[in-house]
Amino acid sequence: MLVYLIRRLLQSVAVLLVMSVLVFVGVFAIGDPVEILINPQADQAEIARARAALGLDQPLWRQYALFVVNAATGDLGRSFVHNVPAIDLILQRMPATLELAVTATLFGVLLGVPLGLLAGLRPQSRIGKSIMAGSILGFSLPTFWVGLMLIMVFAVQLGWLPSTGRGETRRVLGIDLSILTLDGLRHIVLPALNLALFKLSLVIRLSRAGTREVVLQDYVKFARAKGLAQRRVVWVHVFKNIMIPIVTVLGLELGSTIAFAVVTETIFAWPGMGKLIIDSINLLDRPVVVAYLMVVVFMFILINLAVDLAYSVLDPRVRLSEVKG
Repeated sequence: MLVYLIRRLLQSVAVLLVMSVLVFVGVFAIGDPVEILINPQADQAEIARARAALGLDQPLWRQYALFVVNAATGDLGRSFVHNVPAIDLILQRMPATLELAVTATLFGVLLGVPLGLLAGLRPQSRIGKSIMAGSILGFSLPTFWVGLMLIMVFAVQLGWLPSTGRGETRRVLGIDLSILTLDGLRHIVLPALNLALFKLSLVIRLSRAGTREVVLQDYVKFARAKGLAQRRVVWVHVFKNIMIPIVTVLGLELGSTIAFAVVTETIFAWPGMGKLIIDSINLLDRPVVVAYLMVVVFMFILINLAVDLAYSVLDPRVRLSEVKG
């Protein structure tokens, strides 16, 4: 276990270094934030002073070297627009994004696994075919259109749920959470459902395919031959075995959900990292963009590690020494 963790840690450091180069060069080579931040009537002397104050007068390689040195101490730069540490802006918005992403993932799992099991156990039934047809819609419909339809139906026409904002929050261990209040729960339902639509369809199809494969295995046939109840066969023998590929995919999908919740957060005015990064891109606030991308990469690394460790819990036959990073 210790050797595995050390190896993964070294791999993670290498990935972070490579991604930092790609992110830094890609972001800092495009656009000129000075043109947005200063008065258009400014003369060359004022422009030069602004570049020097932001550190943009240095060669790109020197800017990157300074970024790496500061990043090693947790300093990812200061926002050009807000003049505060970029990491502070990210951390202020992170709880809202994580709350939305985790809630959407839970929706996908809690609804998708039972529906996929049902479709797999009864593939030729009307309900099984209906579930699979619905999953195709989940893959096909664009997120922004679904979000607008949810707002139109449940917020505008029916008036059941609010369409924007995060609602009332409650502070726990210094973190504001909306899922702990009734008003917050009402605010998170629509954006979480919108973000969960693709995940729900994916889980349904994975669960259905896994169920169709597992029910044909000898150990399931033997369990039924022993006279075990159908419920025990499904939830003990079938369910546990189909969860391994689902955990793998959902681990990666959770990272992508966090990274690409931008559309949902924009439609529902959810105050998370996605909305922050859109505003920062529009203003060419480079330190915030770089900090956001590096935080997302770090999250992907942690999630992948957690998925690998979850293998050993779901299937003791999996050896951590054989898990590929």
